[in-house]
Amino acid sequence: MIAGRAEPVDAVEDARIRLRAGLVSLAVGIGLLAVKFFAYQITGSTAILSDAMESIVNVVAAIFALGSLVFAGMPADRNHPYGHGKIEFFTAAFEGGLIAFAALMIIYEACQTLLAARMTVAQLDLGVGLTAAAGAINLALGAYLVRTGKACHSLTLIADGHHVISDFWTSLGIVIGLLLVKLTGLLWLDPAIAIAVGANLAWTGLKLVRYAAGGLLDEEEVDLLDKLLQAINATSVPGIIRVHNLRAIRSGRFSHFDAHLVVPEFWSVQRSHDVSQAFEKQVLAGAEVTGEILFHLDPCRQAYCAHCDLPACPIRLEPFRGRPSLTIDEAVQEEETKVQRRAHQAAGR
Repeated sequence: MIAGRAEPVDAVEDARIRLRAGLVSLAVGIGLLAVKFFAYQITGSTAILSDAMESIVNVVAAIFALGSLVFAGMPADRNHPYGHGKIEFFTAAFEGGLIAFAALMIIYEACQTLLAARMTVAQLDLGVGLTAAAGAINLALGAYLVRTGKACHSLTLIADGHHVISDFWTSLGIVIGLLLVKLTGLLWLDPAIAIAVGANLAWTGLKLVRYAAGGLLDEEEVDLLDKLLQAINATSVPGIIRVHNLRAIRSGRFSHFDAHLVVPEFWSVQRSHDVSQAFEKQVLAGAEVTGEILFHLDPCRQAYCAHCDLPACPIRLEPFRGRPSLTIDEAVQEEETKVQRRAHQAAGR
């Protein structure tokens, strides 16, 4: 087995950037919460109340995210050999649950307003202005969080950023709806807008929970595998013939890969080790991934001669014809399936 690990250039700086983004999210969330509840107090709008209730979720999620970022930034230890990054999936699931709960509360309150026929709104100009300003700030904050999360490979910040951006769309819908209320005088539009907002939030929360569940269950990440495969296809090392049985686990910014690596069957253990380790470092650098690759070495069994560019091979059965690009479907296969297929194809020729 060949293993290697690539650490971030400056883990301390990376953790500092994450925590700063988390603190910015919390501070802005608290400020916007105050603004939205003030807008609700002066207008009495159920739609604005729904926006304010979502801001409560934003603040609670930001507090939880801060704790998650601190824990996820801790280095791997004996009890957590893959690091502590999985906590970010718990955070995303928690945030998704909060969003769904807030959505149910919004829908309940709006339905109560409709049934009780107690629809009143006042000072719509100021309320709409405050809601629009809060939405614009949320859009800027969300873009900042997503950008920082992608740069630091932080699911917590990415999830928080998408949630904040969804809050912008909520605010935009409420602004448009309240303007319609003012133009038409149809007060029932106010709680109706709140119900629509709640339904959209519920869908957002459920999608976030579903994504987090996939991460906790180590669901295949096609984007992550594709990123690694591009680096593998771009890295040509004589003697590294093919890769299969590829799997990946993401833990925060750290990714663990394991795969079977086909090498010439006559190579010594030492040579296979040295070449494979060099290949692993090149692939991680090319993929710009922080993590490790654990390779299990397989002998070629003279089944890959047409795709092996090793010069002066003493056991070659056919000339080298070219190395086709590795696809995800091939990379995740077991080797025996491919060897058997090639054997059947050779028998048919």
